[in-house]
Amino acid sequence: MSKPATTPSSPLPRLRWNWDFGIDLGDVDTRRLLTLLIALLDTSALGKAAAAAGMSYRAAWGLLRHCQQEFGLELVTMERGRGTRLTAFGASLVEMDGAARAALGKVHGVWETRMRDLLTPVLQEAQADLPRMSLHASHDLALADWMEHGRHVPLDIVWRGSEEALAALGRGECDIAGFHVPESWSAEQLTQWLKRWLKPKLHVCVPVMRRRQGLIVARGNPLKLHSLADIAARGARMVNRQRGSGTRSLIDQLLAANGIDPARIDGYAHEEFTHDAVAASVASGSADAGFGIEAAAARYDLDFVPLVDERYGFALRRAALESPAGQLLMRRLAGKTFRTRLLALPGYAPLGTIKSGKWDDFLA
Repeated sequence: MSKPATTPSSPLPRLRWNWDFGIDLGDVDTRRLLTLLIALLDTSALGKAAAAAGMSYRAAWGLLRHCQQEFGLELVTMERGRGTRLTAFGASLVEMDGAARAALGKVHGVWETRMRDLLTPVLQEAQADLPRMSLHASHDLALADWMEHGRHVPLDIVWRGSEEALAALGRGECDIAGFHVPESWSAEQLTQWLKRWLKPKLHVCVPVMRRRQGLIVARGNPLKLHSLADIAARGARMVNRQRGSGTRSLIDQLLAANGIDPARIDGYAHEEFTHDAVAASVASGSADAGFGIEAAAARYDLDFVPLVDERYGFALRRAALESPAGQLLMRRLAGKTFRTRLLALPGYAPLGTIKSGKWDDFLA
């Protein structure tokens, strides 16, 4: 499993040698296309390539589809079990881009050096007073949207599974862990689960939002799937979430509770890393169903069968919560921008933050 992509907080200034194809593709920025194609050389997971290119999975998928229609040639191939790969045509565009940038770099490299010498001290001084915290979090569309569009969000984020995020917090590798649990859990269940990585006297939990998970299926739900048992019984193809994610744990719990052997699920081994990627797999026809949040189904105009309501929140050290950066984050989460964007997404609702941070209060 490759290392999750991170969002840099203060990259060094550098000149970018930009060019485009010189043809009319409507409002498409072909420079973004090249960035995405280059990212696909390093990974066959479109979600990871999209994150590396600074765009959402949905935007990347739409960009590729639009450009392929305009060119009349395939840029990538998407195969079940093999991910997304460049075609010969897509690879030739990347090769040409690399050659062009190398030539431009030789000519204009001196200007990049001079610009760095001028701007680096200024940027470092301007960013010195910005309080930032590192967040390792289970993937969530509302949080990703807020991080991308929110004003001055003081976080650097790494997407990973809930259990991986909590383990990282317990090891001191991040300031905050984002995780989610079913609302049906008791306080005792939550406490026993969190104790695997955290200490009650040292770490606190802050509920942030409520969201709904369930089956993501094709428009009209042609196979009449209403449960994981239906997927197994009807031989439907499923797209799963990666091991270590909170959603994968939820899927496995539901299978066990209903006595369903995972081996009976066609596609159980087909893993994706985000809710967007799951929805896109269903929308593209490579899977009949996936398990994810309602907002992901809505983004791709798919149907949704609700199964579980859950709470998403943050765990962090009490000292971090009480720090200026932690208090700023709490104010932003309680602010109008976050709550408004949250309410605009299907299946979401904001939760009032509990200042005590007690684990028992997380599900209250």
